[in-house]
Amino acid sequence: MKSTIGLKIAAVAAVVALAGCTDVKPLQADIDSLKTQVGQQSSDIAALKTGKADVGTVTAASSAAANASAKADAAQNTANQALASSQAAQTGVNDLNEKIDRMFKRSVSK
Repeated sequence: MKSTIGLKIAAVAAVVALAGCTDVKPLQADIDSLKTQVGQQSSDIAALKTGKADVGTVTAASSAAANASAKADAAQNTANQALASSQAAQTGVNDLNEKIDRMFKRSVSK
C-alpha cells in the first residue's frame, strides 16, 4: 500500500514538473484519491484499536496513515503552486494579447 501511495505522489510530482502551466484538475483528482486512502487507513486504525490487534500492527498502521496524510498535504501544496503559476502565466498571456491587439489597431488606423 505504501508503494502505491508513493507511486501516486511521484506521478503527481512528475506531471506538475513536466506540465508546467496546465490544468490542475487531474492533480486535484489524485489528491482527492490520496485523501480517501488516508481516510480509509484512519478507519482501519480505529478498527484495529477497538479490536484485539497487537500494538505493532496498530503502530505501523498509524505511521502509514500519518505518512500518507503528509504526502497528500505535500501533493495539495504542489497543486496549489501549479495553479498559482498557471494563473500568473494566463495573466501574462492576456496582457500580451491586449498589447498585440492595441498595436494592430494602431497600425490599421494609420
